[in-house]
Amino acid sequence: MAKILINDGIHPDGKAALEQAGHQVQTDKIAQEDLPSQLPSFDAIVVRSATKVRKDLIDQCPSLKVIARGGVGLDNIDVDYAKGKGVQVMNTPAASSESVAELAFAHFFGLARFLHHANRDMPAKGNTEFKKLKKSYSKGHQLRGKTLGIIGIGRIGQETAKIGLAMGMKVLPVDLHIKEVSINLDIQGASAVTVKLPSVPMDEMLAAADYIALHVPSTGAPIIGAAEFEKMKEGVVIANPSRGGTIDEDALLAALNSGKVAGAGLDVFVNEPTPRADLLNHPNVSLSPHIGGSTVEAQRNIGMELAEKLNGFFN
Repeated sequence: MAKILINDGIHPDGKAALEQAGHQVQTDKIAQEDLPSQLPSFDAIVVRSATKVRKDLIDQCPSLKVIARGGVGLDNIDVDYAKGKGVQVMNTPAASSESVAELAFAHFFGLARFLHHANRDMPAKGNTEFKKLKKSYSKGHQLRGKTLGIIGIGRIGQETAKIGLAMGMKVLPVDLHIKEVSINLDIQGASAVTVKLPSVPMDEMLAAADYIALHVPSTGAPIIGAAEFEKMKEGVVIANPSRGGTIDEDALLAALNSGKVAGAGLDVFVNEPTPRADLLNHPNVSLSPHIGGSTVEAQRNIGMELAEKLNGFFN
């Protein structure tokens, strides 16, 4: 059986499933600087986004057979190099899709009804300026009938599309690799409906979308920059629960200040864990600290998917 280091945490059910299969599991975190001396005694390492598994570390661990990522993104792992060394790389692309999609809509709803402001103003002014606040926050918008653009129509993008369609939004997906997806709307108490969504050109989506969600991996360069903001509708709302750097933050601030972008829901940032202050303090930004896949349900799903894949590999 294998010796497995869970370095960034795992749901108890996932750990139990590994131990029941006979594996030796360590969940005490090893600091990044100590991994070169301690990781060589393990057969597998499980990480989230905190632990980095780069070329130099891989070279120092000849007995390492598996690098597993709890989540979707693999930008903290030198994937191709690991595979070239015969090390299996795994992730859990399906486990947190619903949670990330729901967070995108949480930001959309909050921005559409100014909840990110109202939740601060009500405790401070609600008992003295109630009518004034009511007037200030009575110009929100419904999402039904609006157009939702989705950049990246993989598993998470499809879950986002499912929510948008169920709400009565028009959905325009953009994807360089996927030409069309079929979205199954299986609503409790109703007959299932399948909706086919063809991918559209980026410029077409940018010109039409009232709301835009990004669901793409780290690319090393922004997908949305000044040129893309220029092509958007006036007053568009954006949510980014994907990866910091997929939006040019300077260009985003300029678009927020000009009113081109009415609001941005940000879960990820370029300089995590120390995002820039001017973005954090902008009045038209709704914020969360990189928690897209961090729900109780998603964490259990991730743990169980990791356990299933690791057990399958070693057994």
